[in-house]
Amino acid sequence: MSLTPSNMLPLGTKAPDFELVNTIDNTMVSLESAKGSKGTIIMFICNHCPFVKHVNAEISQLAKDFISKGINCIAISSNDIENYPQDAPQFMKQNAIDQDFIFPYLYDQTQRVAKAYDAACTPDFYVFDKDLKLVYRGQLDDSRPGNDVPVTGKDIREVAQLLIQDQPIDVTQKPSIGCNIKWKQEASTTK
Repeated sequence: MSLTPSNMLPLGTKAPDFELVNTIDNTMVSLESAKGSKGTIIMFICNHCPFVKHVNAEISQLAKDFISKGINCIAISSNDIENYPQDAPQFMKQNAIDQDFIFPYLYDQTQRVAKAYDAACTPDFYVFDKDLKLVYRGQLDDSRPGNDVPVTGKDIREVAQLLIQDQPIDVTQKPSIGCNIKWKQEASTTK
């Protein structure tokens, strides 16, 4: 597994729009329909990455703690399923059920959404305010597989709480680290 950091999209960037299929119920979900009244957390994840598996329980709990407070969560998988079939939509649905995800788990078949967000790794986290302006990008917390730091979601939880309270967010942010997004062969040459 390669250690790939976030690309750190510039703060203030407007969230790129999308409409993707929700693998959980086969409905189309747009950013506009899924955004939160106070903020939106967009996570690029997948099924097979050990870094994502390490945080699945926390991102499930994070959504349960914040959706009722106006912070919605959206997960997107953009991996090439031809070379990584375990990340295919039917397995995404099963993973969402197993992890008790209460948020959409969307499939980015063309990988256009990952490119629009300049996503680099799984997991990669983006937090947008109520106006869909980027206020945070980077890590969930300092925990990584094997480093013995507990998974708490500290970094994202602090940002979500500040959004709810309409407080300023520190611009000093740490990139996420994880497996690289599995780009399709033709996509990697045009990326």
